[in-house]
Amino acid sequence: MHHFRYAGSDLQCESVDLAAVARLYGTPTYVYSASTIEDHYKRLQTSLAGLDLQICYAMKANSNLALLKLFSNLGAGFDLVSGGEIRRVIAAGGNVKTSVFAGVGKTEAEIKLALENGIFSFHVESEPELARINHVAGTMGVKAPIAIRINPDVDAKTHAKITTGKSDNKFGVPLRFAAAAYEAASKLKNIELKGVQMHIGSQLTSVGPFVEAVKKVAPFVAELKASYGISYFSIGGGMGIVYKDSLASGQPGWWDALPPEQRPLTPEVYGEALTPLLQPLGLKIVLEHGRFMVGNAGVLLSKVEHLKRGANKNFLIVDAAMNDLMRPAMYDSYHEIVPLHRDTSRRALTVDVVGPICETGDCFAKDRQLQEVGEGELIAFMSAGAYGYTMASRYNTRALAAEVLVKGSSFELINARETFEHMIANEKVPAFLR
Repeated sequence: MHHFRYAGSDLQCESVDLAAVARLYGTPTYVYSASTIEDHYKRLQTSLAGLDLQICYAMKANSNLALLKLFSNLGAGFDLVSGGEIRRVIAAGGNVKTSVFAGVGKTEAEIKLALENGIFSFHVESEPELARINHVAGTMGVKAPIAIRINPDVDAKTHAKITTGKSDNKFGVPLRFAAAAYEAASKLKNIELKGVQMHIGSQLTSVGPFVEAVKKVAPFVAELKASYGISYFSIGGGMGIVYKDSLASGQPGWWDALPPEQRPLTPEVYGEALTPLLQPLGLKIVLEHGRFMVGNAGVLLSKVEHLKRGANKNFLIVDAAMNDLMRPAMYDSYHEIVPLHRDTSRRALTVDVVGPICETGDCFAKDRQLQEVGEGELIAFMSAGAYGYTMASRYNTRALAAEVLVKGSSFELINARETFEHMIANEKVPAFLR
């Protein structure tokens, strides 16, 4: 569910006309729905109501300070993967003490920053990293709370670039080596064994891989509880969202008309399948979902520059580009593209939707049927709330987009469009070139 829908002929976010946002702040602009985020968080929480649950929002999906504050107000901790993300949480007033620190390449400075701010736990990816954390904690005279990330060798059946739980991925310690890793960790003076963690991938659209991974790792988790008294089990995140037919998916009961095998994974299905497997462990359960929380809660607004009619193809050239929304160029990802003003009297046109960057890969959609739109008209890329702005770049010296948050009939700029002066503020020409 989300809160984007047509009111008559005009696309709205909650009760706000998106064309009004574009007129005020220009394009490209990301727009997020606060109510959608709140709904998704509460549904996930309710679906696992029988468990001692801690939700750590995976902020790599979208790290705007306003959204972090929204999650903090809901009671979330955060899944952190860099020193910069730790500082963002602090700047937003979030709680590092209920947050976890993941990632395969934590630096000594990042480990120190996390310890200084009372991190709930480090998710350790390797034995060399464990030794580094022990060393840093020793220099500070403290014990570092840790969970070792287990790689269960489960196929998440998702895109190859976002699967993380197979034996040939860079993440975690193979399950067959995990007992030895915990034994080694238990002998380190400045390490506190606090839990165990796994995460098998992103954009999972069925509950099967989650169930397989939990069943595979749960017996080992029970052994760790008996041997070392661990207090939590993190099962990671990765629940997928609807990209195709995403506008329709915002309507109540949309999936009821679909055959069961085509229905999207919901928090309710997820919770129903996993709660019986997790409850017997008697541990705190940590979740680290990101895309599910914010993906369908955001759109990217863009303006049509030209309709270029070619001999074999039509190209709809828009002012958004791969630097604004990288996912189609990087993953061949699908985003639904819709006009802000819907006119059923217009004919449909088959087009490639492309940006102005000098790369053939700057393409959002190939041979897509859209309502014919002309120069200056507005479109929206749906389901752009996750891995949109956070993956953006300044390629071709293009300014980073603006960001807006909507709640009900109110909306506010939460990140102004970057200026050229800001882009070059840290650059300088050396004296020997003057």
